[in-house]
Amino acid sequence: MRRSISTENIYFCREHYFGMKKIVLILTVLLSMASVRASYLLIPMDMGQSNHLKAYGIAYYAVAGEIEMSWLLNYRGGSFMCAYNSSIENECVVRGVSYEVIADLQASQILNEIAAVENNMNEIRLTKEPKIAVYSPKNKLPWDDAVTLVLTYAEIPYTVIYDEEVIKGELPKYDWLHLHHEDFTGQYGKFWANFRNAKWYQDDVRENEERAAQLGFAKVSQMKLAVAKGIRDFVAGGGYLFAMCSGPDSYDIALAAEGVDICEKMFDGDPMDPQAQSKLNYDNCFAFTNFRIETNPYVYEVSDIDVNPSQHISNKSNDYFTLFEFSAKWDPVPTMLCQNHLQVIPGFMGQTTAFRKELIKPTVTIMGECAFFNEARYIHGEYGKGTWTFYSGHDPEDYQHLVNDAPTDLNLFPNSAGYRLILNNVLFPAAKKQQQKT
Repeated sequence: MRRSISTENIYFCREHYFGMKKIVLILTVLLSMASVRASYLLIPMDMGQSNHLKAYGIAYYAVAGEIEMSWLLNYRGGSFMCAYNSSIENECVVRGVSYEVIADLQASQILNEIAAVENNMNEIRLTKEPKIAVYSPKNKLPWDDAVTLVLTYAEIPYTVIYDEEVIKGELPKYDWLHLHHEDFTGQYGKFWANFRNAKWYQDDVRENEERAAQLGFAKVSQMKLAVAKGIRDFVAGGGYLFAMCSGPDSYDIALAAEGVDICEKMFDGDPMDPQAQSKLNYDNCFAFTNFRIETNPYVYEVSDIDVNPSQHISNKSNDYFTLFEFSAKWDPVPTMLCQNHLQVIPGFMGQTTAFRKELIKPTVTIMGECAFFNEARYIHGEYGKGTWTFYSGHDPEDYQHLVNDAPTDLNLFPNSAGYRLILNNVLFPAAKKQQQKT
């Protein structure tokens, strides 16, 4: 006997069906959201990374957006990891940076591996957006600067400052300062011998002299000394200093020559002090000691801190430097600064190509050296509450960069190990202070 189904039962079944479907849909969405919340973004920095340089820009972008990023020292080339965030993932896609979405269990396993005593690894949390300043002339000069090139390529914001801002005491606004290709001795890079008739050189001299006068200095060398001392105070107060090429040695020479005229007449209008060498005070220097200044205006060097560049040209096939391995757990600062996917890095020349090891103070940490030439390329130290890092050479991807050469196109070198060392220093101030103590 067939039973009839009432209209009320039909409506009840239909409502029950759609109600259950809605519940299932809601549960699916909730489970999906829970899965995303439990996921992490891993940005590997080993050989599998498609763009190492822009990966640093992603880390900076995260910290600037108050998204805590972990720097996994010595894990897959110094990888980055954070809790899943769609904006970070989108930036990775847009900027062409390789990344992996991993479950929380996998992230925990990675952190446990890093924490194991037997593994030379460490987790450093990046929590503070570093304010970046680049000390660079406002006028156009016929060479580029590796740091501004890579900051621009990595999409890390920075502010250009020069003598005026330093003299006016504006450095405390920033956390990190880079010294552009600069001569702090007031000798204009010793370009006089080869370029004294070039318009760019004459313009540079005139603009420096005008600026010195405007700031109340009789000589450019006196202005540059005041700038060097202002930078020294910035580091003493907790700032981070990074310098390349002619910046490191000319900076220390300027400090050592305080109160001593080391410039010949063509640079400052009067003869140098004939006793200048004996009056140098090496205690004022950050990195170097017992060096001799180069007093011949026809020699393209400011001192013997730099090595003989002709040896490098004739032995280019042997021009590599090796990064030292430090204890990630007990010595995290140099470990951070040496993160890379390569430990042996092609050398490159500059106005200062390398540092003579015998002229480096014993308190300085040598982080990279070339054994073939017995010289240092990458050094680090502390001064007061701050730190400094000196990196020799001009452009990590242009072996012998010359005046008027075109800037390096970093689109051709997204995995540059030499440029990575610069960006390690840029992110260094973002790390938690308590985790930097050894």
